[in-house]
Amino acid sequence: MDISRYSAKELQQLKKDIDKELRERRKQDVKEAQKELKNLADRFGLTVTDLVAGAAGKGPSRKAPVQYRHPDDPTKGWSGRGRKPAWIKEWEAKGRSIKDLKIN
Repeated sequence: MDISRYSAKELQQLKKDIDKELRERRKQDVKEAQKELKNLADRFGLTVTDLVAGAAGKGPSRKAPVQYRHPDDPTKGWSGRGRKPAWIKEWEAKGRSIKDLKIN
């Protein structure tokens, strides 16, 4: 398709028409994908939410294993990821090493 013979005004209109057509096709693609997803979910006795949640990484979370344990309260642990819990900050404020809390 040779578009060099079109005026700027004609090209702008053509661009608007193309953008509109692309939006319409996108809507159709989404509808078709939703229908296919529903059929697939029904085939396996699941809901669409079950399928989407798993694909988006919103399924069961995997916690990182505990790497550090409170010496006096075994219910307090920390994986070493994210912010340090207050009890570890207090431990270090007393001049102690976090290495002492490391689980072997």
